[in-house]
Amino acid sequence: MTQTNRRLKKKELQDRILEFLQKQNKQSFNYKQIAFGIGAAHPASRNDIINLLDELVAGDVIEEVELGKYKANGRSVTESVGTFVRRSNGKNAVIIEDQQFNVAERNSMHALNGDKVRVMVSAAIRGNAPEAKVLEIIEAKDQTFIGTIKVDKNHIALIPDSRFLAADIIIPKGKLKGGKDGDKAVARITQWRDDELNPRGEVVDILGRKGENTAEMHAILAEYGLPYKYPVHVEKAAENIDAGITPEEVAKREDFRKVTTFTIDPRDAKDFDDALSIRQLANGNWEVGVHIADVTHYVRPNSVIDKEAKERATSVYLVDRTIPMLPERLSNGICSLRPNEEKLTFSAIFEMDAKGNVVNSRIGRTVIESDRRFTYEEAQEIIETGKGDYARELKVLNDLAKQLRQKRYDAGALEFDRAEVRFEIDENGKPISVYFKESKDANKLIEEFMLLANLTVAESVGKVAKGKKAKSFVYRVHDKPDNEKLSNLSLIASRFGYKVPTEGTVKSINKGVNRLLSDVKGKGEENMLSILAIRSMAKAIYTTDNIGHYGLAMPYYTHFTSPIRRYPDMMVHRLLAKYADGMRSADVKKLEDECKHSSEMEQLAANAERSSIRYKQVEFMKDRLGEIYDGVISGVNEWGFYVELSDNMCEGLVPIRDLTDDYYDLDEKNYCLIGRKHGNRYTLGDQVKVQVARADLDRKQLDFALISDSGNPNKPLEVRKPGKRHEPSSKKKGARKSGNKGKGNAGRKG
Repeated sequence: MTQTNRRLKKKELQDRILEFLQKQNKQSFNYKQIAFGIGAAHPASRNDIINLLDELVAGDVIEEVELGKYKANGRSVTESVGTFVRRSNGKNAVIIEDQQFNVAERNSMHALNGDKVRVMVSAAIRGNAPEAKVLEIIEAKDQTFIGTIKVDKNHIALIPDSRFLAADIIIPKGKLKGGKDGDKAVARITQWRDDELNPRGEVVDILGRKGENTAEMHAILAEYGLPYKYPVHVEKAAENIDAGITPEEVAKREDFRKVTTFTIDPRDAKDFDDALSIRQLANGNWEVGVHIADVTHYVRPNSVIDKEAKERATSVYLVDRTIPMLPERLSNGICSLRPNEEKLTFSAIFEMDAKGNVVNSRIGRTVIESDRRFTYEEAQEIIETGKGDYARELKVLNDLAKQLRQKRYDAGALEFDRAEVRFEIDENGKPISVYFKESKDANKLIEEFMLLANLTVAESVGKVAKGKKAKSFVYRVHDKPDNEKLSNLSLIASRFGYKVPTEGTVKSINKGVNRLLSDVKGKGEENMLSILAIRSMAKAIYTTDNIGHYGLAMPYYTHFTSPIRRYPDMMVHRLLAKYADGMRSADVKKLEDECKHSSEMEQLAANAERSSIRYKQVEFMKDRLGEIYDGVISGVNEWGFYVELSDNMCEGLVPIRDLTDDYYDLDEKNYCLIGRKHGNRYTLGDQVKVQVARADLDRKQLDFALISDSGNPNKPLEVRKPGKRHEPSSKKKGARKSGNKGKGNAGRKG
């Protein structure tokens, strides 16, 4: 190794000794040979090495084969391959088969987050966790970083926003791509030498001025690797699509153009991918058609538009904009089921009796012409008053939907009904007010018929006669809850006198959860228990392996109803057409790969949506510093506890460093912080009063100062001002467990 005259720190000395002995694992060496071999030339190294060798022998990390002679013991170091995790706080790690090993920066080879690396893992020395050293970057992950350009006399750099990079990226003057000081930009690292603290890079794209709304929204998309603009060649391909509907095409389809049909969508929607038709049959039953935009008629497999849609996998919905999966000519034009325009559709048609029972159903390609576009608010008013366009039809559909919903709940479907926060924004994207999006009858009407269509389509392929094998298909599945989380929910609920079963049928467990959610409404423990119930649930994914949908209590379920904004729905449409033509089963491996990609992209899109909401929450509250609000503790971790404000659902952190009356430990299992000296507790679901203390747009974080805790009347009601936290002299600082706090959003219709 390179000789150094500086005195090596203990950890670096240890790493060098272990690496040296491991490479020469059949030979033994004295301390002088080891010192030379590891390049330790400082005069003080003699005693340092002797002392450390004694420690390593005592810890059974190396062997002393004879007096003063040492060698590797064959167990001390192993090589393995894993995924590097870089953190801006310097706590780097490598993940190897679900195990995490810390990696010091000097041992990282400047690997970036997500890189595939070969590492040497050192055995743990008594009292310390095992650590790893990167030996080789096997596969560098292609990635970019978002940040702000900083230009001064001596150098130009990108100051990254990323939580995965602590160092600024040095940008040569010729690699700025026109960027100026204060611009928000995307950059990539081009070189990071071992002897340099900072990487060098180049600007890939300029997003705009820091703080400008569009620049910040595009930065959020870029942070998650999501596109924020459409390739020109894809837009041109969309412009060349013939939107005309020929008589020959109409003749192949069932004609619904004369049947009463309408859409019900959010007021700001432009992509109408579903419509409902309704007419009464001669036998008194009702025929309800769920008509879905026939996107795959226009988007051919492996075309440039299809490849782009497959890569995106989903539309992304930020606070102030939609980034569509398909070019706008398709999403808002050709495929959108706009009123008074003939449209090609793929439909599920149901004959239903007055009690909401499905007597018959069929699936096929159709042509429609919508008579009316309703917003949810317009449809809701007609449902409530009985007056307005198509009042009778809306009433019948609403009555049928309520009966469908009751059947679902009777079968054991879960009933989560949580309001979503939405912002009214001005022309510059600044939030000016907050409102809550609540699901009313008009929303639930659409939801029920979309669920019915998705169920019926999944059953049409997956439900086969005994002894026969179903053809490959795309399912939307939802696994059973995590047993540990469900047991914890049951345990905590029992402390309040509620019973949640943890064993039995899906129906019995879900009915128990629904009963809990109903019983806690309006009570002090409502927030805590409803949050725990939601977090005990698994995430829904796409897969060819049908395990059913736990939350909906449906053995078969898919996504068929939103092909304008979800690629799996396009996959389902193509499979339906393929199998209707009598073709053989699709390649299951190819389908599964596409399902996995779609699930991953869906999660990234959800993360970006939540990030945009957090940004707007901080922006909204920045003008309200010093104001006092009531709220509920919505998350607890080692950094403090999160509070969701009752007035506007904005969420912020009460940092543990600001709780100066005691030293607090995290009780991860019981979702609370506990004071060592006084025993005060801050628990998930507690009602508290807080003051807006800080609003950091760069980190998208609100900090609150605690004013009072109405959930614990014994606590003093004074403001706990930020300051140095007191640690009782009788106890030393203890280790904390880490806890992650995350919240999901309710899904869109279908």
